[in-house]
Amino acid sequence: MKPTPLVQLQDYGQSVWLDNISRGLITSGELQRLIEQDGLRGVTSNPTIFEKAIDGGTDYDQEIQTLAAQGKGAVEIMDALTVYDIQLAADRFQPVFQATQGADGFVSIEVAPNLASDTAGTIAEARRLHRLVNRRNVFVKVPATRQGIPAIEQLISEGINVNVTLIFALERYEEVMQAYLAGLERLARSEKPLREVASVASFFVSRVDTLIDKLLEERLQMTTEPGKRAVYETLLGKAAIANAKMAYQRFLNVFEGSRFETWKRQGARVQRPLWASTGTKNPRYRDVLYVEELIGPDTVNTLPQATIAAFLDHGKVRPSLEERPENARMILQRLGEVGIDMRQVTQQLEEQGVKLFAESYEKLMQSLAAKREMFRAGTSRQTAPTRNP
Repeated sequence: MKPTPLVQLQDYGQSVWLDNISRGLITSGELQRLIEQDGLRGVTSNPTIFEKAIDGGTDYDQEIQTLAAQGKGAVEIMDALTVYDIQLAADRFQPVFQATQGADGFVSIEVAPNLASDTAGTIAEARRLHRLVNRRNVFVKVPATRQGIPAIEQLISEGINVNVTLIFALERYEEVMQAYLAGLERLARSEKPLREVASVASFFVSRVDTLIDKLLEERLQMTTEPGKRAVYETLLGKAAIANAKMAYQRFLNVFEGSRFETWKRQGARVQRPLWASTGTKNPRYRDVLYVEELIGPDTVNTLPQATIAAFLDHGKVRPSLEERPENARMILQRLGEVGIDMRQVTQQLEEQGVKLFAESYEKLMQSLAAKREMFRAGTSRQTAPTRNP
């Protein structure tokens, strides 16, 4: 049988992870099928994903009812539900983790997004989640905010796997990689095995096009000059991939450099770039655009289920990530020339990302609190009174 396109990506050094997790996905056998038949090699989660999974159906209601009857609060219920899902998923990926000698087969759980500006709080929460989940093939997700950078170094120095999330800017990505190397150096001084710690750097993609295309469309509406319009039009849908390709060039510079070579000889792993937010949001663009154009060694692409289905159906596999880096550099330069400041754009996206995850987390906690009270009052989902919006 011919390998699926997802399996073919492994020939080019790329792993595909699923950007979704839910109890039903795990217990139905669908996750196992994706692993065995389609070559899925990991799962990631975030507050938005858990909010949709828990608030969007009844899969968790019986467990919430049981925990509520035991007097558990909303935070304790949240811990119980999410940690158990992460453990179940990690156990499904354990054969992948073993077969790849710890290089793949990971599941991610995120620290509470309201800690994004709290270094000490992030470190404490990451340690707590690491202890609770108690699986070697789990990443704790830490946002790449200014306050998150020292937390990343500290956690790596303790041997805790870290998925660094919400990276948009090339400059921030440099800080993330340096934090990882600094953490490895401290871990090496403690004489702990470097091979047992892993990290990925989640570099967000499609959101960059969404915002920059909006800025370009505004410029198109404000000018009738053919030359300027042509420039704006040629830049539409190009920024995200160019930004990611430049990030990969920086990855190569760091992890093929002399500083990492020292730790590589001691078994250290590269901090793989993980392409996040890779579902195509603009219907004018190919639905597998952010998969086909970012295929290369030592990378991960985390995909929503719809994008996985699309890529399995009509995805084309080629080593695209290192194609014409000079073109990517030129695109970013031309964006600057038309007045689009990438530093300003990526800072805005970072702030929006933290805010969106925090809102999802707050909505999730409110939903859990409401369900808890409903069950404690002895009502059911079906008989609970409907509230007017």
